[in-house]
Order: sequence, then structure tokens, then C-alpha cells
Amino acid sequence: MSAGENMRDEYTPVEFVDTTNLPEEEWLAWRRKGIGGSDAAVIMGISPFRTARDIYYDKLNIVPQCNSEENWVALKMGHLLEDLVAEIFSRKTGLKVFQIKRMFQHPLHPFMLADVDYFVSLPSGRTAILEIKTTNYNARSNWWQDGKEIVPPYYEAQGRHYMAVMNLDEVYFCCLYGNNEDETLIRHIDRNCTYESELIFLEECFWQEHVLAQIPPAYTEDGELIQQSLKRFSPPANQLAEAVILSDTGKRRLEKYLTLQERKSAADRVSGTLEKEMKRLRALIAEEMGSSCTAFCETSGGQYKISYNPIHRTEVKKEGLLRLQMLYPEAYQQCVSDSEYRRFSVNRKESDVA
Repeated sequence: MSAGENMRDEYTPVEFVDTTNLPEEEWLAWRRKGIGGSDAAVIMGISPFRTARDIYYDKLNIVPQCNSEENWVALKMGHLLEDLVAEIFSRKTGLKVFQIKRMFQHPLHPFMLADVDYFVSLPSGRTAILEIKTTNYNARSNWWQDGKEIVPPYYEAQGRHYMAVMNLDEVYFCCLYGNNEDETLIRHIDRNCTYESELIFLEECFWQEHVLAQIPPAYTEDGELIQQSLKRFSPPANQLAEAVILSDTGKRRLEKYLTLQERKSAADRVSGTLEKEMKRLRALIAEEMGSSCTAFCETSGGQYKISYNPIHRTEVKKEGLLRLQMLYPEAYQQCVSDSEYRRFSVNRKESDVA
């Protein structure tokens, strides 16, 4: 008996909205009425893509200040390839797949929504969920851990959210990472009531304490994700704005930052010394290689191949850009774009140094 077997007949998901021919803007509006599967990993704090604050802003339909779509191609490719990847899964497994153009709602936890990619008809007569994924060749390693096949945790959370809403016990994942059917990964997970209970608890807390209360969640994620979120939703830099006096919390953060900065500086000095010596040794080995691009060496640690290959690249230097601007201003305007980033630095005030 699977972990979800005892829950099978206790409830039936509610058909929330028919998504057949539903325009994207309307689909997004319905999706904001609850928490979807792709939100689950974010709320659990295990998403490498978004922060909980991003989800909060999305649910309240707060439009980003900077709406960057750097990954729009990957997102669109994933959408366009869904039918193909589903067909590959069916061919490789012999299982029939089908779609239900509905967004579903959990009857006991109405804030939980599910818009499932595909469903799978199992030989036992029961139904499983099929989640379609695409990735690049290098990222396929995320589907293994310590030599064992896994589902990346952020996708696992999505699958378990769908199992909870649909009251189904199995999810298949099919991920295409290349351009043929052999470059496809297939994974399977069973329902887990312990995981599911924690997931439901966290999602309910997020929905009640943040979305409904309109209180933004604190940033707890990786610094890079927080910076990306700030870039999207913070107002643009204003050099005429009044200076801010940091709160007690900000003071503690600054003190910790300065401590870490000092430790990093000490480590950088050691690293710089090592890098300087390594650079010297690289140069001496390159001298011995002369015009050759390859060398071999056997040491007590093993056999090594050294490559010293030329790399050619096309670039426009700063003076070239200036010349382009002066001679061909129209072409310059068409080819050069301006972007803003903010540089963070901490300096002691002169009165403290004296």
C-alpha cells in the first residue's frame, strides 16, 4: 500500500475553471486565486528560481518595476515541446497519456490549485500524473544525486502538490535534455503523507499570513535571488533621495557583513599569494611547451595532459565604441543598449578615521 492509499476515497478535486481556449491573461487571473504547483518549492524555500516575495507580489498582481524576460526563450521552448515530450514518454513506457483542460482546486484546502500537464492511464486502471520538463544538456546532472536517480527537489515539491490536490498517488516526470528520444529522463515518485502534510501547512501559512493579510514575507533566500527580486520590484535608484538610517536589524546585518568582509580579505590575501605562484609556474611550463599546444607528464599523482590552446574572440573595445558613436550614431543607437546596476560598498566616514 502506498503512502497515500488511505486517502484515496476521502475527497474528489473540484473543477475550478475550464482552461480550454482560456486567454493567458484570464488564466493568470484564475491562478492568482490560489497556490499552484510551481509555487510549492518557492514557499518551501527550496526553489533556485524565485523568492517567496515574488510569489506574494504575483498573487496580489503587483506589477514588477523591471519586467526582465531573460529566460523567455527557455520558457517558450518548454511550452512548445510539451506535446512532443508527452509523446516520447508514451512511446518509451507504452502508457497512454491524456489531458484534462481544467484547473482543479483542493476541496479541503481551497487555496491549493492544480493545472496538470498530463495524466497517465496505468495498467491497474488507476490514474497517475505526468509532469513535462525540458532542460539543457549540462543541467541533466540535477536528476542524479550521489549516483542515484532523483527528481530535483523543486520539481518534487510541484509533483507532491499536484498529488495532494488531485488525490492521486503517483507522479511521473519526463524531462527532455537533447534533440532525440534517447536524451530523455523519466522519473517516478509515490505519494508521501508526511511530506504532504508539511507542504499543506506551509502553503496555508503563506496564504493566510501573507497573501490574505497583505504582509510581504521576509527575504530568506540566496543573495542572488534576493537581488533579482529587488531589481524587479524595487523602485529605480534615485541619487536625490534622502539618506536612510539603518534600523537595529540593519545595524546587526552590517556588523556581520563587515566581519565577513574582513575574513574574506584575509582569505583573498592568501589566495592571491597562491595565484601569483601558480601564474609563475604556468608561465614556466608554457615556456617549455614553446609553440606546442599539448604536453604530457607523469608524476607521483598520475598521468596528466596539459593543453595550451589559442582562443580567438571578436570584441569591440571601448575606443571602438567611441569611434562607432562618432562616425555612425544611428547604427550605434541600434546596436548599443544601456542597462543599470547598483554597486554596493561600505566605507568608514572621515570623522571615524581621524
